[in-house]
Amino acid sequence: MINPHIMKIIIAARKTDSINAISKRAGISFGWTHKWVTELAREGVVKPSRMMLTINTKNLVYKKTLAYIKAIFRQDIRFYYSVLSLMGIVYCFTKTDAVFVWTKGGYQIGRSKEYYPIFAKIRKQDKKIFEDYVRKLGLQVNAKRGVFFHPEFVQDFPIEMCENIPVDPLEDTIAFMKKQFYNFQPALEMIQEMYGMELGVHYKEIWQL
Repeated sequence: MINPHIMKIIIAARKTDSINAISKRAGISFGWTHKWVTELAREGVVKPSRMMLTINTKNLVYKKTLAYIKAIFRQDIRFYYSVLSLMGIVYCFTKTDAVFVWTKGGYQIGRSKEYYPIFAKIRKQDKKIFEDYVRKLGLQVNAKRGVFFHPEFVQDFPIEMCENIPVDPLEDTIAFMKKQFYNFQPALEMIQEMYGMELGVHYKEIWQL
């Protein structure tokens, strides 16, 4: 029963949900979601009704699959980045992560596998949903070590897309970098070159003297 479709569905599914909503959050076609939900219903993982289905959290297959997901992905950096899209919440990456996204992974600072905060803005009205998913998946928030979310809950905020990733607008990210200029001077120069901007940063020339 454990395959990528099943895992995505179990991660994305809320306690009471619909196949259509799960399909959209998981990024799986309605037909395939219906097929695998039917398989899960046969195993007693979900209890379908007319329009909705309910997760049987005491079901052994459900508990074993969730335990497997936690064991494999709880400290996986890539999982933390990708799981937000499965929650069905409004979010974007911000601060150091916005720099990381806009430089297309070209600039990283102050993080390692031992200490890896992931900075994300989350719509304030989605806070409980976010916390429910974090609890369900055993993920860390505002921890002192390892991989963890460092969320900022905001009523409303602008979002731009960079390579299909929701992120702070480029101008806001540049303003953030300028406030901590000496940490992000190389990143500012990268932004200049990548997006044809003139920010008055000449980091390379300084070190070549």
